[in-house]
Amino acid sequence: MPDPAIAPLKPPLKWAGGKRWLAPKLQELVQGITYDRLVEPFCGGLAVTLSLQPKRALLNDINPHLINFYQQVKAGLEITIPLENDSDLYYQYRQAFNQTELPSALSAQYFYYLNRTGFNGLCRFNSKGEFNVPFGRYKTIHYRYDFSDYSQLFQDYQFYLGDFDQLVVGKQDLIYADPPYDVEFRQYAKEGFTWDDQVRLAQWLASATGPVITSNQATPRVLELYQALGFQVMTCLAPRRIACNGDRSPALEMIAMKGMSQA
Repeated sequence: MPDPAIAPLKPPLKWAGGKRWLAPKLQELVQGITYDRLVEPFCGGLAVTLSLQPKRALLNDINPHLINFYQQVKAGLEITIPLENDSDLYYQYRQAFNQTELPSALSAQYFYYLNRTGFNGLCRFNSKGEFNVPFGRYKTIHYRYDFSDYSQLFQDYQFYLGDFDQLVVGKQDLIYADPPYDVEFRQYAKEGFTWDDQVRLAQWLASATGPVITSNQATPRVLELYQALGFQVMTCLAPRRIACNGDRSPALEMIAMKGMSQA
């Protein structure tokens, strides 16, 4: 449980689909359970982890640049490149980023700059694997040069790059899974996160021996899938987000749980 005397850190990156809005509900749900470690198979921007402030965490994602950034922050990343809200500099750094190998502290610095300066904080790559998000044209940007507070928190966190089913979890782990939404246009890495992957994830979560919470867009087939696997399922309205057709109307979010009666 988070220490009320410590203000939670805000996510260091912008990240599409972040769950800061859901964090208060998740804090409420986990109040009655005891767990040794938080496991996030799709850690993304770390909004949930930073809100819950677990002492230990296993944080996974399939994006190598994201995991490299977190690993470099844990190791004491310092920003040594100039950070300016400038179009020419942005495209210069974007080209350099696409030519920088992983893992490296320099790549993490470029990634942070591109994330804060690029359009809508998107993380998008073309068919050649090149980052291709355009300049964001923001009036002002607050850049962070010092990540020491994150580094201190991350010392007991493990960052893992790979598929969720490679994670080794136990009955003392609390799993929070926030996979790509069940919508056909959404991509998960270059290969896409298919319906078969949604089913595979649900079955993996159902096999877990500890407490599990997962969220997803509340499509009929997702609700049916988790109900059939014995999860307790509820829905709530998610805040407005822009869909592929430009629609900003609130969407219905599913929260599914199992094993939450443990004390």
